[in-house]
Amino acid sequence: MHFSLKHWLHIVGGTFGLLGVVFVVMRLNTYIEQIDFTRFDTTAWSLLGLLALMYGAANVLLAQAWWHLLAFFSVEVERKWAVKTYGLSQLAKYVPGNIFHLAGRQALGMAAGLPAGALAKSTLWELGLIATAGAIFGLLATPLVWPELSIPASIGAFGWISALVIISLHWILSPSASAALIWQIIFLTISGSVFIGALFLVTPPITTFSTFSVLCGSYVIAWLAGLVTPGAPAGVGVRELVLLFLLKGMMSESDLLLAIVLGRMITVAGDLLYFTLSGFISTASFDVNYEEGIEK
Repeated sequence: MHFSLKHWLHIVGGTFGLLGVVFVVMRLNTYIEQIDFTRFDTTAWSLLGLLALMYGAANVLLAQAWWHLLAFFSVEVERKWAVKTYGLSQLAKYVPGNIFHLAGRQALGMAAGLPAGALAKSTLWELGLIATAGAIFGLLATPLVWPELSIPASIGAFGWISALVIISLHWILSPSASAALIWQIIFLTISGSVFIGALFLVTPPITTFSTFSVLCGSYVIAWLAGLVTPGAPAGVGVRELVLLFLLKGMMSESDLLLAIVLGRMITVAGDLLYFTLSGFISTASFDVNYEEGIEK
């Protein structure tokens, strides 16, 4: 690859990341205007900060899953490089269009010398696997639309289906593919827990041990709806609409809307934190180890 092309690829990837910063700052300003922060005390502020830190750190799990998928396509890179590149590009998901974080990651990967085809395939598999993981979480929310199914039964179905899919990926495809799905499931669980934390700040009685699974499942299904909706930056609007539909019977609409806005602010702040810290990750130069095909 010529230096000039690598140089331009770095510029493209970096530009998408900077555009993401701009849109995140705009989004945070919008959320701040919608919330009466005088209702929160020091403890609540501390929990908000902790939830943002938790979500920001959880993004590393997605980078870990991507690293496994690169290995699945026989591309071996330094793990720290995958975490850094994922963080620097991920913020661009807030740019209208909902694809610029993927384009930015593709550009940064090609600038590092990775094959374009393998990068693109790893991204497609990443989207497919995490959509599969999100769909499985739908089992947890099933009691909301089908009361005949008990919460313990929905949790059991979630566990069995998750295990079946993970084992199938391990034996049919490769350990790397199954490992990627495991990291994605853990990330989605943490994401749902962060939203439950936002609910706790607004209406503590609704967040009990017995409601944890349905709340978590509802959030992930709403997140999945935002993911698969074309043109919605980071699922903005779509996620909120689905949550209102699923949870409006469990709490007042005003409390739910406030929790949704709080949850959005937490995730945006967490993404911004991950982006910022990614810039400080030091990675050594490496030679790309790649052979056409997939890991067996």
